[in-house]
Amino acid sequence: MPVNVTEHPTAQWTAQQIIEAFPWDTAPRLLFRDRDAICGADFQERVGHMDLEEVKIAPYSPWQSPYVERFIGSMRRECLNDVIVLNEQHLHRVLRSSIAYYHTWRVHRSLDMGAPEPRLAQRPEVGPVRKLPEVGGLPHHYERMAASWVVPEV
Repeated sequence: MPVNVTEHPTAQWTAQQIIEAFPWDTAPRLLFRDRDAICGADFQERVGHMDLEEVKIAPYSPWQSPYVERFIGSMRRECLNDVIVLNEQHLHRVLRSSIAYYHTWRVHRSLDMGAPEPRLAQRPEVGPVRKLPEVGGLPHHYERMAASWVVPEV
């Protein structure tokens, strides 16, 4: 999943992001968005060509976009509050890693403590449970792994 970041987004940049977010006719039917000026004419034209129906939330109503607000809040609390971002490249790397963790290992109450990308149960025969760092070591996940062996030095 690409994560694009810019200090100064424009309507044209935002329009390109909507195209990149939904390649190959994978766009949803509805697009819920706020009334930010960044979603200008270029953006609205692209959305129109993608056959997306725009649903604008009421002004000053962030609670009307709960999924986005929840995700942004989770990224802030669970990742960005604990990281000193060095530059744009570092931010990209941290966000990609955090999003991968969010979808594969982080448990979600709404999914009965599962993750959006389901995992197979691992049998005890696979090996002992190991603690593996994610997102640069902030969170961890636990996984059964076969005992690793070390190549002796010659």
